[in-house]
Amino acid sequence: MVRAAARNLDRHAADVPPGNNPLTRKLSHFAPLSPSDRRLLNDLASPEERFPADVDIVTEGMVPRSVFLLKEGMAMRYRNLPDGGRQIMTFLIPGDLCDMHVFLLKEMDHSIGTITPVRVAPILRERIMGLFGARPRISAALWWSSMQEEAMLRERIVSLGRRDARGRIAYLLCELLWRHAAVGLTSGEVFQLPLTQTELGDTLGLTPVHVNRVLKGLRERGLISMSQRTLRLLDVEQLQALAGFNKDYLHLGGASDEVMRYFDALEELQQA
Repeated sequence: MVRAAARNLDRHAADVPPGNNPLTRKLSHFAPLSPSDRRLLNDLASPEERFPADVDIVTEGMVPRSVFLLKEGMAMRYRNLPDGGRQIMTFLIPGDLCDMHVFLLKEMDHSIGTITPVRVAPILRERIMGLFGARPRISAALWWSSMQEEAMLRERIVSLGRRDARGRIAYLLCELLWRHAAVGLTSGEVFQLPLTQTELGDTLGLTPVHVNRVLKGLRERGLISMSQRTLRLLDVEQLQALAGFNKDYLHLGGASDEVMRYFDALEELQQA
């Protein structure tokens, strides 16, 4: 059942025309986007900047001027602590927006750093604000994206407070599988995972030694295999059971029929 669902996500992503950007792929899981919606999203993603690995895209205390769409690579949202420690809140993958609402703040309260070389599209605040009201499906899908991110942070709190080390790591690996599948970046249960044991530890409140021990145990139990930054989940159902993982919090099922009818009515009013 899990394999079939993952394949369905892959097929859904494959249905998106190749010219579309990963944000379009992601938002299409919430609501069907019109051709003009897709063209607009592709236009938003057309300017591009590149950053190497291990640098900050934005830093804590910086005055935000634009939203960044991650188009390629992996980044992280994190805070440095006074004692020299670091807490990684979440990982950003292609299709993710680096803080859609951040320009409402006077300054950044966290940093966003690259894990691998990345390509990003800066989107000015005026263009983001212009979407709300003018594009009902896009604006609702962006709200959905923000709610998904908040849900992941809530689940992280649960994980840190109530799961043991194996459960925390199993949960994160399962979450990353489904997130990568939603934007067409998996092949079955295989995807790129360029994370060090230190980065996993800084995310899950574990030491690198403890992370290494848990990953070794998962490999010995035949649940995962890792080679050259490629992760294969060999038994997704067992990993999800180990973590008490339910992917419903990622809200990948799309909008309800009632919400879709509301979108249709809004668009009819705009065209009248």
